[in-house]
Amino acid sequence: MKRDSGYNTRQKEKLLDFLIKNKHKHNNVQEISAYLAEEGSPLGTATIYRQLDKLVDAGVVRKYSFDSKTGACYQYIDGGQACHEHFHLKCLSCGKLIHLDCDHLMSINQHIAQSHGFIIDPSQTVFYGKCADCAAAEGEEIPEHDGHSCGCGHCGD
Repeated sequence: MKRDSGYNTRQKEKLLDFLIKNKHKHNNVQEISAYLAEEGSPLGTATIYRQLDKLVDAGVVRKYSFDSKTGACYQYIDGGQACHEHFHLKCLSCGKLIHLDCDHLMSINQHIAQSHGFIIDPSQTVFYGKCADCAAAEGEEIPEHDGHSCGCGHCGD
């Protein structure tokens, strides 16, 4: 049975559409697969991985692999949006992955490089904990902000 290349093209387009619509978050293969099935274009996970690898090689998508227990996540990279180096926060309760652009952490990164001769890859560095939403839902209090400015846009700038 010959494959219909037009059908595969539509599936590829839907995969890329999903990544573009969700470009502000990291997406795993299970989320992508569920979306494609809901859209009436189911695609096997091996095919999704193959397509994602091609998009990563083309520089259209960035792949994040954090540990051997967690599957890789993927993110569409806008042409005008440089997915520059930043740290990540991963919520152990809901699994949310947050990009963290923080001047304070970057200065620690610089200190480690200059004083200890070790270069950290921020895009592969993850701090594990609990996001504000989950902490609130579980009745935990988030400490008050100390008023300093780290340049992240959330502090006392």
